[in-house]
Amino acid sequence: MTTTTPQITVRKSAERGHADHGWLNTYHTFSFAHYYDPAHMGFRSLRVINQDKVASGAGFPTHPHDNMEIFSYVVEGAIAHKDSMGNGRTLKPGEIQLMSAGSGVTHSEFNPLEDTPLHLLQIWIRPEKANLTPSYTEWKPTPELEDKAKVLVISEDGRDNSATIHQDASIFRIRLQPGESVSHELDKGRGLWLQVIKGNTRLNDTELAPGDGASSESEGSYEIAAIDEPVEALLFDLK
Repeated sequence: MTTTTPQITVRKSAERGHADHGWLNTYHTFSFAHYYDPAHMGFRSLRVINQDKVASGAGFPTHPHDNMEIFSYVVEGAIAHKDSMGNGRTLKPGEIQLMSAGSGVTHSEFNPLEDTPLHLLQIWIRPEKANLTPSYTEWKPTPELEDKAKVLVISEDGRDNSATIHQDASIFRIRLQPGESVSHELDKGRGLWLQVIKGNTRLNDTELAPGDGASSESEGSYEIAAIDEPVEALLFDLK
């Protein structure tokens, strides 16, 4: 049997779109707002990965969305969320909120802390159907999952207590100590995206730095390893 080495494409951190608004310092993996690059419009159903740092007391005032699955992953600090469905939550590092905008919803997001910047990833995924009823779900790690190497945090069916998304997508949080590794098997016809948040990382034989993304549409086995420092990342398995 012939083994094919998966082809991996890297999206370097330094090549992302960037905007510094003073209160918001943001990097765009894909085209967003005033940053437009026709070569980087998304990956399969994954449309937006913004890495945001929000100053104390600042944030995004009430604004509308529709027909998008939007989730925030808190890296440092805290985020206060309010929406037109009546949800009001404050999430801390390692926690996820997921809002299905569906037929239309408004929401606001702020950094409620007076002396700590908010660092988060905001991610948009296209839903499988348009004009769904808006909904909200979230994921918080239990103590036994806090430092687990690979944890399912979002899925279409909400299995393993993951947040529920209206798309054939499985999203994993990766946390590794130096020298540790985890594996992932990508089935035929699916796509993989790894977004590195912290730590120098190796995806098979490809080395990645914080802020880098890597994608592949080759079925087979993948190994994610921490090279020399703790690693935090999000792994997307997409239809």
